[in-house]
Amino acid sequence: MDLHLAGRTAVVTGGSKGIGLATVRLLLAEGARVVAASRRETPELKETGATHVAVDLSTADGARQLADTALAELGGVDVLVNNVGIGDTEDLARGSLHNLLELSDDAWRHTFDLHFYSALWVSRALLPSLAERGGTVVNVSSVAARLVGGGPADYAVSKAALSALTKVIAEQFGGQGVRAVTVSPGPVSTGVFTDPDGFIATLARQQGVTLEEFTQQMLTGFQVTTGRVSTPEEVARLIAFAASPNNITGTEFIIDGGLVKTV
Repeated sequence: MDLHLAGRTAVVTGGSKGIGLATVRLLLAEGARVVAASRRETPELKETGATHVAVDLSTADGARQLADTALAELGGVDVLVNNVGIGDTEDLARGSLHNLLELSDDAWRHTFDLHFYSALWVSRALLPSLAERGGTVVNVSSVAARLVGGGPADYAVSKAALSALTKVIAEQFGGQGVRAVTVSPGPVSTGVFTDPDGFIATLARQQGVTLEEFTQQMLTGFQVTTGRVSTPEEVARLIAFAASPNNITGTEFIIDGGLVKTV
């Protein structure tokens, strides 16, 4: 299926691994020119041939640097994928294990800077170009935004804010030809789930079970209909579709194997 992305330009944040890396690869395969942003360039990202910008997007300066570099490199931006997120295992564990009385303001600020403000800052910097070219913003949120009791509270609330930002962009800039779409994954086989020192492995050790046992317990407990986690490539295909020319805006696509049961 031709997604009509050939010759278009794209910026993908958090592009060095996981969903971001899979999205970079797919957009390139569809013929797009891609700038990928992350703190470090992984060997896997380097192999793609995408232009890498090393920035810390949890800061406004990092977002401005990315926008300036991307515009200079690409001449203009057709697609922005705000995917950067997760952060360190310690951050996620802290948000899962502490309640509102225990989780510090600094922890909340750090989480919002990474998951919400990064997208706000980069979007604001690139919206003039996106409006000029009738572009698309895809915000990668999470089903955690709908299930705030099932994971790190600060992460879930920041993702809920990100989903709301999609609506704001769609409403305020739709008249200028800009579309905005949210893609919300459930569990995905990224390092969060697969790394022996990752977030899920950390929780598994705390429960005294193996990573595989804990993952299965979690999928069963959440009643994931398909009984498995999604792959980064599956999520990337949904992101690429959302970014392709269509008349979809201001809405959310969920890819979670049937975890969310509500209408």
